[in-house]
Amino acid sequence: MKVLANDGISKAGELALKEAGIEVLDNRVAQDHVINFINENNVDVLLVRSATKVRQDLIDACPSLKIVGRGGIGMDNIDVEYAIEKGLYVINTPNASSRSVAELVFAHFFSLARFLHESNRLMPLEGDTHFNALKKSFNNAYELSGKTLGVIGFGSIGQEVVKMGISLGMKVKVLTRKPKTKTISLSFFDGQTVDFEVTSTNDTDAFYKDTDFISINTPKTNEYVIDTPEFEKMEDGVFIVNTARGGVLNEVTLVDYIESGRVAGAALDVFETEPTPELILLMNPNLSLTPHLGGNTLDAQEKIGVELAEQIIEIKKKL
Repeated sequence: MKVLANDGISKAGELALKEAGIEVLDNRVAQDHVINFINENNVDVLLVRSATKVRQDLIDACPSLKIVGRGGIGMDNIDVEYAIEKGLYVINTPNASSRSVAELVFAHFFSLARFLHESNRLMPLEGDTHFNALKKSFNNAYELSGKTLGVIGFGSIGQEVVKMGISLGMKVKVLTRKPKTKTISLSFFDGQTVDFEVTSTNDTDAFYKDTDFISINTPKTNEYVIDTPEFEKMEDGVFIVNTARGGVLNEVTLVDYIESGRVAGAALDVFETEPTPELILLMNPNLSLTPHLGGNTLDAQEKIGVELAEQIIEIKKKL
C-alpha cells in the first residue's frame, strides 16, 4: 500500500505507517499535478490537510485510490459523499487538534482583553518615545475570571473551549441548534477529575444576553451564524473570536459594530476571502489576527499523524 501525504504528516504518523509495512511518499505535489502523480505511482491513500482539494474529477480520474484522509476536522475540501458513493474510505481526525484550537481561542481572548495585539504593534514604533502614553491607553483591560463565556457549537472543539473557560473561573453558555447536555471532565495534574454537566440552549436572546466573550466553533455553514440580528442582541463591549471557518461571521458587519463601539474587539483565524483577507480587516487595530493556525501546533500534528495512521492500518486489514 502506498500513501501520498500531500500536505505533510508527522514523523510519528509516518513511522507508524512504515512499521505496518506501508510505503509513505513524502512528495509535495501541486494541485494541477496530483491526478497524474497518483496514477503514475499507483497511490492507494491520499492524505490532505486544507491545501489539497479532493473533488469529483480527482476521484473519477484515480482508480487506484482506496482511502482519502483529512488531517483535521473540517472536510469541506473533500467531496465526501461522492467519494463514499465511489467506494472509497474517507477518514479524518475530529479530536486530534481540538485542544490546540481551543488554546488559540484563549490566546486571542487574552490578547484582546489585555490589548496585547495592539501593544505588540505599537511598542516597536513608539515604546521609546511614548511609553507612558501607551501604558495609559491600555489600562482599561479585563480579567477573564468571573466573566461569561458564550460558545457557539458543542463539538469536540467547543467542548475544549468550555473546559478552558471553566478552568479559568468563567460562567459558561453554549448555543446549539437543538439543546443538548454533555458531561465535561476536567483532569488535573494530581490525577483528580472533576465533572461538569453542561446543557446548551437554542435561545439566542438568552445566549447573547450578558455574554462577555463569544467563541465560534461550528462547522462550515451556508449562511452567517453571526450577522446584524445577532450583533444587535449582544452586550456592548463584547469580545468575539472566530476559529471555525470563514463565512460563519459577517466580517463587514463586524467591522461596523467595532467602529460603533458595540464590539470591543474581535479575533479572526479564518477569513471569508482566505487566503487573501480584506485589507480593511488586516489594518483594523481592534482585530487580533492569525493565518488559520487553529490546529497548527507540533502536538496536534503529531496526534493527527498517529490517528490517521491507525485508521489506515485498520482499513488495510479489511482490504
